[in-house]
Amino acid sequence: MSRTDFRQAQRVVVKIGSSLLTDGGRGLNKPAIAGWVSQMAALRQQGVDVVLVSSGSVAEGVSRLKLKARPNTLHELQAAASVGQMGLVRCFENLFQQHELLTAQVLLTHDDLSDRQRYLNARSTLLTLLGFGVVPVINENDAVATEEIRFGDNDTLGALVANLVEADLLIILTDQIGLYDANPSLNPDAKLISNISVNESRLDEVAGGSISGLGRGGMYTKVRAARLAARSGAATVIVSGKIEDVINRVFAGEELGTYLIPDIAPIAARKQWLAGQLQIKGSVTLDDGAVKFLQSAGKSLLAVGVKAVKGKFKRGDLVSCCDLQGREIARGLINYGAEDAAKIAGKPSSEFEALLGYADEDELIHRDNLVLI
Repeated sequence: MSRTDFRQAQRVVVKIGSSLLTDGGRGLNKPAIAGWVSQMAALRQQGVDVVLVSSGSVAEGVSRLKLKARPNTLHELQAAASVGQMGLVRCFENLFQQHELLTAQVLLTHDDLSDRQRYLNARSTLLTLLGFGVVPVINENDAVATEEIRFGDNDTLGALVANLVEADLLIILTDQIGLYDANPSLNPDAKLISNISVNESRLDEVAGGSISGLGRGGMYTKVRAARLAARSGAATVIVSGKIEDVINRVFAGEELGTYLIPDIAPIAARKQWLAGQLQIKGSVTLDDGAVKFLQSAGKSLLAVGVKAVKGKFKRGDLVSCCDLQGREIARGLINYGAEDAAKIAGKPSSEFEALLGYADEDELIHRDNLVLI
């Protein structure tokens, strides 16, 4: 896909970072937000579905509570998010109403997307809202999220939402021009990367951390988000939100920011969901034969190829499948709990009943519930 193909996109996810939304932490930057809303409204007028993923609730709460810095303790972060979310939602609602567009607040935690049923419920809700012409405004539910269930950054949330609604384009607005081949604050010769494949290995070397300190993400999380979004075929552009009319110009194919090309084949929706999970309940170690079998044949995982079982998981949980060197090569929903999986590891399915007293599926993980990493 080239940049000129962006104008054919039917569904766009726009993610706006905390530093942009809160003017570097000084409170909601309403004139700037009004500009982005106007640009998104222009896309809607062209018949394009728009989903907004917004950071900024914690940063806005810090400003409203007149705190000197972003809190470190979880309960203070949650309190700040609760206060900040009120202003954030009211601001977006009022500005979209000026364009005669309805908005809907959608707060998500990782649990909402890690549970298959809740994942499908969230997807149905978002698609229904888009069908009504509504602009969903999505944020992580920071007020109740804990360290174990939080996404960790809204770049990841934006990518998972792009997977969820099968978006064509993810635009990540940040306070940086784009992704450089070196740290521009340290190297004056650093050059902007205009176009690059999400599979390019040097992306991991050039992506850095958060510069503003207001959000939880940096260029690394944005690169990771682009790779997640690419699993459903979505293109990603990382670009400065300070550029005039940036959303419409990116949509029109203008060469702004960094375009991360999704040159990997899209996978089925169920496997998008599996690949996007961040909470792994355990792992199974595979012998070389099983690794080769999975990677080359795309078959189910059989217990006979398992060398070791780790973790406490139950039937239906998500587990990693690792090679003998500990590298994750796949993940999937396992058909047996940890204790039973350990008993049948290395054994053919014909011995399951004798070992367990029962026999359910022949496969440890069925291929429909397995995705290669």
